[in-house]
Amino acid sequence: MNFSAEPAPNPLHSALPDWLTAQIAAWQAQLAERDAQLVERDAELKRRELKIQQLTLELAHHRRIRFGVRSEALTSEQRDLFADACDEDGAALVAELEQQQEPAREPRQHKRRGRNPLPPELPRIEHRHEPESCTCGDCGGALVKIGEDISEQLDVEPARFFVHRHIRPQYACRRCETITAAAVPAAVIDGGLAAPGLHAWLLIQKYLDHLPLYRLEKISERHGVPIARSTLAQWVGQLGVSLQPLVDRLAEVLKQGTVLHADETPVQQLDPGKGKTKRAYMWAYRSNDLEGAPRIVVFDYQISRSGQHARNFLQDWRGHLMVDDYGGYKALFQHGVTELACLAHCRRKFFELHAAGGHLVAEEALRRIGELYAIEVQCRDGDVATRCARRRQEALPRLQGLHEWLIAQRLKSANGSGLARAIDYSLKRWSALIRYADSGHLPIDNNLVE
Repeated sequence: MNFSAEPAPNPLHSALPDWLTAQIAAWQAQLAERDAQLVERDAELKRRELKIQQLTLELAHHRRIRFGVRSEALTSEQRDLFADACDEDGAALVAELEQQQEPAREPRQHKRRGRNPLPPELPRIEHRHEPESCTCGDCGGALVKIGEDISEQLDVEPARFFVHRHIRPQYACRRCETITAAAVPAAVIDGGLAAPGLHAWLLIQKYLDHLPLYRLEKISERHGVPIARSTLAQWVGQLGVSLQPLVDRLAEVLKQGTVLHADETPVQQLDPGKGKTKRAYMWAYRSNDLEGAPRIVVFDYQISRSGQHARNFLQDWRGHLMVDDYGGYKALFQHGVTELACLAHCRRKFFELHAAGGHLVAEEALRRIGELYAIEVQCRDGDVATRCARRRQEALPRLQGLHEWLIAQRLKSANGSGLARAIDYSLKRWSALIRYADSGHLPIDNNLVE
């Protein structure tokens, strides 16, 4: 018996002429080649489809940033979130009203809201306006005061420049011929022209009101006190050096906490001599509100995004650090720092997908994440123990359900699609993402520092 795996010869081919058999073989080769081309073309179409989807998401994201509403609120999702509770409350209210059978009341007339009163702590300058005559214009009788009509207007006194003259009389002793005078008052900048008030005005105008120095130069000139821009820049630098001990002390107090927020933001730095700017980074570190610690924010300006800057700032600090997915923080998590992931970043991935085209899976993800934030709102004013109990009882089961649902949706999503990337972003950081829910003092996101 022959058990050979070779196919039996086709009797039809043996009966055909050799030229026809060769032609059939050529046609079969062409069909195989076309099948391979179709497979390759389908793969290319799939890649292009994913690329188009990615570019569509990016375009929608940039359009929303430039022209749209910056808020990520979803009114419909928020209504759906509380719909069940509202239905239950409404049914209970109807039953109670049916029992009481109170007569219908007249609709309440809402008073028209006027302008807000001016702050009472502001100083008042009174201007009394008496009538031209104290006699009645009709009968000539004497007028009697029966009340006052008072109205208020808000005014402002523009900043004014003035000069402090420090006069130090010198006294001499006739007997021993010594000369005595009071010590020179301490100054932030030794021998400087500017007083502390002018220093404070300069820093507030530049860093709080974001006025460039050339505008401050024009403002001082308009007040009759021309101060060169180079002088203003020199003062800013000297004041920064003078304030550094205060910044160092704030950093020390900040690092006494066990939970910190961190984030880095790119800024454009002038590059003198090259006529252009280069990218630098403002690293921000903030205390945790849920610990009850003092609210402190320390900024650390650096010329790069290297994670070494975060390690230099935190040094030997150990605790929970809330950050985004930037890899510069990863080295910290290998040396005693515990990572906390930001739920707002995960939510943003689904929001961008939903905003680009109303994706149903993204909408469901937003609804589930919204439930977690609703729990945080409800226990915001509670103590740590109460918040911990609420999170363990309500947030942890929802997080478990969200995790299972994300895994199921990922199995249905094509690799490289926007939905796959949004789900992968959450799943890859899941352990750090849910760490907050097993405590009452850890934050849910990094919004405070961002």
